[in-house]
Amino acid sequence: MKILTLETTCDETAAAVVTDRPDVLASVVASQDDLHQRFGGVVPEIASRAHVERILPVIDEALRRAGITLGELDAVAVANTPGLAGSLLVGLVAAKTLCVALGIPLIAVDHLQAHVYACRLASGEEVFPCVGLVISGGHTSLYRCLGPVDFELLGATIDDAAGEAFDKVANMLGLAYPGGPSVQQAAERGNPKAYRFPRAFLQDRERLDFSFSGLKTAVRYAIAGPGRPDFTRVRLAPQQVADLAASFQEAVVDCLVGKALLALERTGLRVLCVGGGVAANARLRQRLGEECGRGGIRLHVAPLPLCTDNAAMGAIAVERYRAGLFEDLGLDALPGMVRKTG
Repeated sequence: MKILTLETTCDETAAAVVTDRPDVLASVVASQDDLHQRFGGVVPEIASRAHVERILPVIDEALRRAGITLGELDAVAVANTPGLAGSLLVGLVAAKTLCVALGIPLIAVDHLQAHVYACRLASGEEVFPCVGLVISGGHTSLYRCLGPVDFELLGATIDDAAGEAFDKVANMLGLAYPGGPSVQQAAERGNPKAYRFPRAFLQDRERLDFSFSGLKTAVRYAIAGPGRPDFTRVRLAPQQVADLAASFQEAVVDCLVGKALLALERTGLRVLCVGGGVAANARLRQRLGEECGRGGIRLHVAPLPLCTDNAAMGAIAVERYRAGLFEDLGLDALPGMVRKTG
């Protein structure tokens, strides 16, 4: 079996060819970082236009690298939720068109579930049932994953996602976009205890949600001072930048690790799978490894190439193919999150 998988949920145009083992025969990602850098974040209209320009060349390159033709495909899978509406539609239209032209099935992929499945793909071993933690620029979510087609949302951010907070704080500190790598690099020279930033909901054992807007505001006040919203005129010494970055990063990591451990405790599951762009953060990976090691939890963190958005993780479509979960041409783009799927 050979499935073409497409990913256009945000600002990466990606295509991959996967088999039912599952193996990845080819994976191609066209980044848009250079288009959004000057804005300090993703501009939806720019992202969707770039997808239109890149989707066909990316598909063609994926097929070329896999050494197959369109006629050898058994299905096309596309991420249709969650994401930016305009971006999702580009991938969805491309997938539907190919399925009609080739007379093959269409498979829907939940982008966040695919981030969890990246751990299964990379490890080559069974990871379900597990708790899934997805941390990205647009989402911070915890799942009870009883199987590859049975996910239940346990908690999510009520405002900013962790990755968005990294981008905004990087902008405040005069660091490069995307913010995750630049904040991590600055934090390596800083003191994580220099500033006492809030950790929303960390002590609340009744909920598995996240909130990072207050943390972001606290960093802003630490830079400009209370009641002074204009932080752009403040000149920070290099060590101040490093200390702010380290203290902010530590607060985010505390929240992510704390809620992941609480989810494991509440569900009774002993496997944790972590994916999404923020899962590339070295401090987070270190802390997860330490805490899971102490608790006897089997930890799977997606390898760096599978953390950021890609189509290889769309190999979760193989599981839906086996379960007979195909879609008709009425499949729509769903920008919002689905509470329970299966």
